[in-house]
Amino acid sequence: MKKILMAAAGGTVLGLVATTQFAGPLLAQTASKESSVYEQLDLFGDIFERIRQGYVEDVDDKKLIEAAINGMLTSLDPHSSYLSEDDAKDMQVQTRGEFGGLGLEVTQEEGWVKVVSPIDGTPAAAAGMMAGDYITAVDGENVLGLTLDEALKLLRGPVGSEVIISVVRGDKPEPFDVSIVRDTIKLTAVRARTEGKAVVLRVTTFNAQTFPNLEEGLKKQIEEAGGVENVDGIVLDLRNNPGGLLNQAVFVSDAFLEGGEIVSTRGRNSADSDRYNATAGDLAQGLPMVVLINGGSASASEIVAGALQDHRRAIVVGTKSFGKGSVQTVVPLQGNGAMRLTTARYYTPSGRSIQNLGISPDIIVEQPAVHPADETETEDTTAQQMRSEADLRGTLSNDSLSEDEIKQIEEDRARAEDAAKLRDEDYQLAYAIDILKGLHALGPQVEVDVTVKDDSAPADAESAAPANN
Repeated sequence: MKKILMAAAGGTVLGLVATTQFAGPLLAQTASKESSVYEQLDLFGDIFERIRQGYVEDVDDKKLIEAAINGMLTSLDPHSSYLSEDDAKDMQVQTRGEFGGLGLEVTQEEGWVKVVSPIDGTPAAAAGMMAGDYITAVDGENVLGLTLDEALKLLRGPVGSEVIISVVRGDKPEPFDVSIVRDTIKLTAVRARTEGKAVVLRVTTFNAQTFPNLEEGLKKQIEEAGGVENVDGIVLDLRNNPGGLLNQAVFVSDAFLEGGEIVSTRGRNSADSDRYNATAGDLAQGLPMVVLINGGSASASEIVAGALQDHRRAIVVGTKSFGKGSVQTVVPLQGNGAMRLTTARYYTPSGRSIQNLGISPDIIVEQPAVHPADETETEDTTAQQMRSEADLRGTLSNDSLSEDEIKQIEEDRARAEDAAKLRDEDYQLAYAIDILKGLHALGPQVEVDVTVKDDSAPADAESAAPANN
């Protein structure tokens, strides 16, 4: 301890000597920087006055200043921006779980508006908008060259009004138009259901309703199953989840962890850095877990996936996530507007920053394209495939099983058939449920290596740097 104190004292002395020696040049340099800043502010004021007096049309002073502020913020990164009074109110409404619009989470890439993901149950999802779509025009107005906020204003409008969006999609040779009727977007943050003996928790966003919805939905599904002993495990479906509130991501992660770090945030200033830890208690009561992610899983959903992955609480399945690893702070400003400013990066419990990299699944599973059934297959062929020993005339009966055992076999077979149907509808989810069945069959004493990769599966496409709506 004495050596440490002395080393600190020595360092302080050296620091004083250095400061004394170079104080003159440093003060001169600081004064020069301040002078340069004031010169630039004078330049801004001069340009502002010249625009007011010399522009070909009258200008709105307020809009001009707001545009300048927004330009300053958007030059920092895709997530920092100025929020007008209306935009600030819209953000507050969204975090409460209800807002007006189309139901799209978008970013900006090379001047175009790119869809991060359509929100489940919204007009955009019903119209067939997909993650990765590019919006090139709104009602015939080109969005190239517009800021993200300007493009969003074109997409917004009165409930019940129609908007025509021009879309470019990777697998389509030509742009095409999509008609969507604006509506009030009421988000059910978590939808819970049971597939076979697995509880599926579909988390669509992280707003103020997310954790209460998840807690209630999980409890209800376990009760309907007749208890936790009748459940194989939990699938936490975070696919196409664009993120949201940081505290909700912490609550959801904490729901399945008994302790340890969930996420840490590190900013330039110590005041912007923080660490969030889990508390005792697991809503899933130790049941095996699989987390589903894809390229549309961003921000808060990546925090949850990263925390459960690092603690080896869940196997992460799907494709690489979006890769948004920054935290934005909304600062209220005078005039009822607000500033959204990137203040920190977040890190998973193992110290990983996923900025621009995303969360890599433990098992990569692509969602295959749906192909129609082979039309050349004849009815006779189908009927032949469906025949079994039990269909033959005069077949011997099975006298070695009781009625209850036969009933159990039939129930198991029915569940297997349902699982086969699910593979056609949602291959990734069916894969996740199959993993849970295997984990349940192994029992709680068996440790599972969640670092295994499925090298035979193709990797997903590169995710773009994200920006929030």
